[in-house]
Amino acid sequence: MDARRIACLDAMGIPTWTRRADRQLPGAPEPLHAVQAARVASTQAEIPVAALDWDALADTVSGCLRCPLHAGRTRTVFGIGSHQADWLIVGEAPGAEEDRRGEPFVGRAGRLLDGMLAALGYARDGVYIANVVKCRPPENRDPRPDEAQACAPYLDRQIALLEPRIILAVGRVAAQRLLGTDSPVGRLRGKVHRYGAGGIPLVVTWHPAYLLRRPEAKAETWRDLVLAASAARQGATEAVTA
Repeated sequence: MDARRIACLDAMGIPTWTRRADRQLPGAPEPLHAVQAARVASTQAEIPVAALDWDALADTVSGCLRCPLHAGRTRTVFGIGSHQADWLIVGEAPGAEEDRRGEPFVGRAGRLLDGMLAALGYARDGVYIANVVKCRPPENRDPRPDEAQACAPYLDRQIALLEPRIILAVGRVAAQRLLGTDSPVGRLRGKVHRYGAGGIPLVVTWHPAYLLRRPEAKAETWRDLVLAASAARQGATEAVTA
């Protein structure tokens, strides 16, 4: 009911009815989601995403309303790992377990990824893991281009803050988003690409969920990981000699 109509009814002495959910007692605190949204909106209005530090960026993502995916999430999945990591691993989107726990790459696919990293000598907490989008798409579908675009400033800022020596793009969605292409994973594998103005080495590989369905592709993935490790070492050498 609009304010003008309420005023008219009040003037005639007719009481108005409002839904219980819409009432708020004087002095009662705002609902938590409203407080969080207002605080995040204030932060976003004052400081652009490209200027946020890790803590402010995580806080902003936690209250993000940029696309419709926020309506179905249990929690956002910001990312996990060391802020000093040389490796950044980028997947596509949270699944059901990730949405529940707020952590990327958990469950069977996550354990497989952990095993592959361990074979290279890296622990999970020694790399940084993030996704293209921070909220779970319905029914675990792929993120739509508009959803990936809405989340793009967050991932871009994570990359800028981390300054990794190597980016491993895991799966089609991550590879296409980071490289700005529509080429399939099969055509993007086996070579070192470059990301951004800084030319960060980027290697594309199969998603662990794909490997669970196609175990024969694990040998290809191992070659991709060896290529990424080589590119990371080369980048470290260039940084020392520069």
